[in-house]
Amino acid sequence: MRPTKQIYINYTAEDILVWKTLFNRQLKNLENKVSSEFMYSLERIEFNAETIPDFMQVNKKLKTLTGWQLVTVPNISEVDEFFKYLAQKKFTSTCWLRSMQQLDYLEEPDMFHDVFGHTPLLSNKSYALFFEAMGKIAARHIHQKEIILKLQRLYWFTIEFGLINENNKIKVFGAGIISSKEETAHATGNSSLKSDFDIERIMEHDFRTDVLQNEYYVIDSFEQLTECLKQFEKELEEDKRSIVT
Repeated sequence: MRPTKQIYINYTAEDILVWKTLFNRQLKNLENKVSSEFMYSLERIEFNAETIPDFMQVNKKLKTLTGWQLVTVPNISEVDEFFKYLAQKKFTSTCWLRSMQQLDYLEEPDMFHDVFGHTPLLSNKSYALFFEAMGKIAARHIHQKEIILKLQRLYWFTIEFGLINENNKIKVFGAGIISSKEETAHATGNSSLKSDFDIERIMEHDFRTDVLQNEYYVIDSFEQLTECLKQFEKELEEDKRSIVT
């Protein structure tokens, strides 16, 4: 069974090697391709190749910076549970690592994806605010499948596979790209489609979890994400009023 709590002394020599190998490899792959804010956040959270992050220490730093916390789960959380945690400024993360034989592909997210890919930017206030706001909207509409599906799509094309325009250069900020060698090359290469951020289009855009993405959306700032959610919520309220009347 996969652990539901991080017991730091249980990490093996292979776990340490996996973390170090992936950390060093991805930093090299991401050079000149990843958002500068991700690199600043990596320093703020004090992650390095030599040490598997200790969730207790990570939570102390996040608490001070943005009030967020990591909550350990054995596998991918169910959608309702995941969004409810986000509304409470909690991010669900696994604490197990893939094997050396699985470095290039894993069917479900492990700790490297969850922690290296997602956690650093939780120290950024604008990014964290968007995460929390999305969770709160979902929590209020958790039994409305259509709304939850739209939020899942928004999450997928931003938090997981989002790109950002920095000084007229397209950079990576989505965790699904950041933690993947193949996805990094594909997302920043010429063979993939990069589209301007459009929340209405994104919320109607289906996605697959088992292939490289064929289209990515580019934001101008993390503040743009929070603003788009305000508009989305406003539209939801207008829809409710139109139904009542």
